Order: sequence, then C-alpha cells, then structure tokens
Amino acid sequence: MQYTRFVLWLCSAGLLLALAACVNPPDYPDEPVIQYEGISKDTIYQFTNGPTDSITIQFSFTDGDGNISTQDSADIFITDSRFPSIQTPLAFPVIPTEGTGNGISGDVFFTLINTDQAICCVYNDSYCVADLQYPVDTFSYSIYILDRDGNRSNTIQTERIQVLCLGQ
Repeated sequence: MQYTRFVLWLCSAGLLLALAACVNPPDYPDEPVIQYEGISKDTIYQFTNGPTDSITIQFSFTDGDGNISTQDSADIFITDSRFPSIQTPLAFPVIPTEGTGNGISGDVFFTLINTDQAICCVYNDSYCVADLQYPVDTFSYSIYILDRDGNRSNTIQTERIQVLCLGQ
C-alpha cells in the first residue's frame, strides 16, 4: 500500500514537472516592437574641438515573424532632434531566419563616434561651430526599425545629450 502511494506520488510529481516544462513560446506581433534601454552617457565632445569620444545606445526588440534583417540592408533609422527631416540608416547584423517561427527578441547596442563631424554643435545654421557664446548644444535621437516586410516599429527616443562645443 505504501509502495503504491509512493509510485502514485512519484508519477504525479513527474507529470507536474513535465507540464511545467511545456512553456508556450512568446506570442509577439508581426511588426517589430522596440524598447529604449539607455545610453552610456549623456555628454560628448564635439568632433572638431575635443578628443575622440563616443556614446553607446541600447534598445531591445521583438518581432513575431522573425524577419528583422537582411544582408546589406538598412533596418535601423536614427533621427537627430535638430534635423527632424534627416534619417540616418544603420544595419542590423544578419539574423538567420531558421528556427524563428515563434519570433525573435534581443538587445541592440550601437556606438556613435564623434569622428568625421558625426556629432557636432549647431547654431544659426552653422554646423560644427565652437563659439564662447554657445559652449554646449543639446539634442536627442529618435529611433525606429523596419523588418523585411516593411513593417515599422514604434519610435523610441533617447534622453537629451549634451555636446561640449569648445573641447577640453
């Protein structure tokens, strides 16, 4: 009798463990969804008057049909708040589609370096200026992504970033 109870208990425990292991995969929408995670710092030197400097931006993403990137395609679009009509395209690394039937998720880190006038102070339509009257400029980035079907994600925005215009 005790042996039977032990066997029944063991079978019940095994069944519960088996059911707990059968977790449903996440159900992501087909269009990508991104969430802003943060930036490495909120102050950077302007290219022309300071040392080489950089900012790393992080966001997470989900995509239900797993078709985020292709080789040599622009998938990430960044807009500087000072130039709302200009989008800078960046590319995801290629993410294989094999095994992505339940969607994909991940984190993206990209680094913007202040070389080649990539991050500069802007005053009165002058770009990369250094003026004692305007020692600091501020802006933020808006970011969205596209998948291979052209589905656009939501748009996220960084916090304000200060550009030190006069260098060290």
